[in-house]
Amino acid sequence: MTTTTEQLSATTLLRFATAGSVDDGKSTLVGRLLHDSKSVLTDQLEAVEQVSLSRGQDAPDLALLTDGLRAEREQGITIDVAYRYFATPRRRFILADTPGHVQYTRNMVTGASTAELAVVLVDARNGVVEQTRRHAAVAALLRVPHVVLAVNKMDLVDYAEPVFAAIAEEFTAYAASLGVPEITAIPISALAGDNVVEPSAHMDWYGGPTVLEHLETVPVSHDLTACHARFPVQYVIRPQTAEHPDYRGYAGQIAAGVFRVGEAVSVLPSGRTTTITGIDALGASVDTAWAPQSVTLRLADDIDISRGDLIAPADDSPAVTRDVEATVCHVADQPLSVGQRVLLKHTTRTVKAIVKDIPSRLTLDDLSQHPAPGQLVANDIGRVVVRTAEPLALDAYADSRRTGSFLLIDPADGTTLSAGMAGASFAEAAAVAEAAADTADDAAWDF
Repeated sequence: MTTTTEQLSATTLLRFATAGSVDDGKSTLVGRLLHDSKSVLTDQLEAVEQVSLSRGQDAPDLALLTDGLRAEREQGITIDVAYRYFATPRRRFILADTPGHVQYTRNMVTGASTAELAVVLVDARNGVVEQTRRHAAVAALLRVPHVVLAVNKMDLVDYAEPVFAAIAEEFTAYAASLGVPEITAIPISALAGDNVVEPSAHMDWYGGPTVLEHLETVPVSHDLTACHARFPVQYVIRPQTAEHPDYRGYAGQIAAGVFRVGEAVSVLPSGRTTTITGIDALGASVDTAWAPQSVTLRLADDIDISRGDLIAPADDSPAVTRDVEATVCHVADQPLSVGQRVLLKHTTRTVKAIVKDIPSRLTLDDLSQHPAPGQLVANDIGRVVVRTAEPLALDAYADSRRTGSFLLIDPADGTTLSAGMAGASFAEAAAVAEAAADTADDAAWDF
């Protein structure tokens, strides 16, 4: 008989984020998910029951399981990102419960930046609203591969199938136009528990999965070993002891891909090439290492390598540049302006930089571009061009979320200003995909 620990070690991990407009019932959905999947401790449930009774509520307010801040409970809204960890026999989960207000867009970006799936809530009475489109756009921008549309409060529209169908059709068309690869629509009632963990007895017209069933079975696509191999150097190990007089190793965590002894690699940004002669992991020599292992690489040649350099396969190295074009979400209260001097942190490398241009600011309501805004303020998403003092080896964010992302930092006090995604924005990516599809269709015709 296997132990619980052994069972969990055999399951996969899914990171997912939730988002929804104010009063769409997002916190109630998360609370229902935790409660019905038996992921709530007894003392937590008792505390929620006591608070609910003190407010004159007959049933426990499950939203209180996630809205932990006093201001959140008083206002009945979610302000900060709340992380919850739970597990079922089939899978382990890390949930980022993100706020729905416009002024907390930066919080959603933070919560969804590492997610493989996003649950977007919609009130069945209101349908797709401005904030729904905003959340879909952020999910597409962050390249979240799976999006679930949870049409909540179906009990308030008499569980009507036409209401659900119309909302699902509108949202799916919009999200698909942004390049979201997979969209699953599920009709639910978080308050009553319909289709959250258990199938609903009120919607026999729906034959799809419950929310939990979908979370347990959706393919997890965060296999970093299938990505371009990248190894940011974190530390140079040079013991110079009697036992290891000539040992020189480069320690760090493999960001993506696989490295093997004997493989030819390039060291960036210098571009020097060499060969891996050894890989040390957990005090032992191994022939192969893969993401996200922390290892030490030994190389054939004595090359000038320091923290922040990137080791990559010689035949699959990223381009080195000092001009970074990217989409950023501005997270600081102080604005980001053209001509501003910043620090750019990419993996383990931090370099001085200057904001050369802010070509546009994205209006998430209708995806229009506001040209030359001059600056970005908190929660703004826009295109920037940054010139760095030293060359960087960046991948496009569409190719690698790990090595295609970066931070812009205030050099005066270390405050994080913006979170950046190198390369094309989602709108450009979707346009390219659409053009490629049109080309493929044309190629099928025989003129």
